[in-house]
Amino acid sequence: MTIRSSDMAPDELRRYGHEVADWVADFIATIEDRPVLSRVRPGEVTDALPDSVPRAAESMDQILEDFREIIAPATTHWNHPGFHAWFANTGSGPGILAETLTAALNNNAMVWRSGPAATELELLVCDWLRQMIGLPEGFEGHIEDTASVSSITALAAARHQATGGAVRDKGLHAVGPLRLYCSEEAHMSIDRAAILLGLGQEGCRKIPADREHRMRADELARAITEDRAAGITPMAIVATVGTTSTTSIDPVPEIAEIAEREGIWLHVDAAYGGSMAVSAKYRWVLDGARRAQSIVINPHKWLFVPMDCSVLLCREMATMRETLSLLPSYLMTPEDRITRQLMDYGPALGRRFR
Repeated sequence: MTIRSSDMAPDELRRYGHEVADWVADFIATIEDRPVLSRVRPGEVTDALPDSVPRAAESMDQILEDFREIIAPATTHWNHPGFHAWFANTGSGPGILAETLTAALNNNAMVWRSGPAATELELLVCDWLRQMIGLPEGFEGHIEDTASVSSITALAAARHQATGGAVRDKGLHAVGPLRLYCSEEAHMSIDRAAILLGLGQEGCRKIPADREHRMRADELARAITEDRAAGITPMAIVATVGTTSTTSIDPVPEIAEIAEREGIWLHVDAAYGGSMAVSAKYRWVLDGARRAQSIVINPHKWLFVPMDCSVLLCREMATMRETLSLLPSYLMTPEDRITRQLMDYGPALGRRFR
């Protein structure tokens, strides 16, 4: 086999691959002995590296030495058992090995033909997750990088549905004001989605929470009535299963009742808490979620998957495709009508093998 002169020879790749594998195994074995929070100060990593492009390539030995001496010590260890900030991050040995294998394949799964295995495995595993958490058939899924992107993707579909596709064709100027509803305890990514979708922060109406930090369904119903009377179109409701600040769970069954009565898209942000439903004991955390149009769950928080892996499950996949699908000639393939093309269901065209 001919190897490009600029790439590693197989024997060299094997040698350094073994060295990297040994370092990873030692790192995992000793992570409890390391400080959770890095001791570096801002700018130290930058100061330890060249401020201009090296004029000649460094050896792999030197690169790995820099990694060990500069990069690894400047890392906050999310996998450390003493890490209690933000959210749990459950990377695992099998996940590390999987990342290595998919990096070697270096596949772009934008359409089925460009990544048959990547496409079919992603769809299948998302359906496995659906089954594991007790959602009914009809929900289909794909993987985004984070819940922020999953939520904005779902809410773009909600906007498409609420406006009859007018925003896709003519832009926001073709429709009146739109409103998105969420708890005052909702994640900031919902505000960001409102900004990116052109609603603005005023288009994201925060519903008061009760004493247990859960959205008040009565206040939600009142807000929707007020907005309709003011000529504002309700676009979507976001219910949270596991808020970032308090781990509270909104009353999804009550919220779903309102969403169905009002004909509004319901998106459940279960990125933090939804994975608990893989246990029959905690299946209740997703009570009412089967009535939603879309649900996001982050396996990289509870299910031993390295960053980044956010699963968006939706039972309105035709709407999602109508929202985002574009098919220039260079992306047409014979399989367009007989298999799922992952590029049609999210903002990214290039999609790595997850």
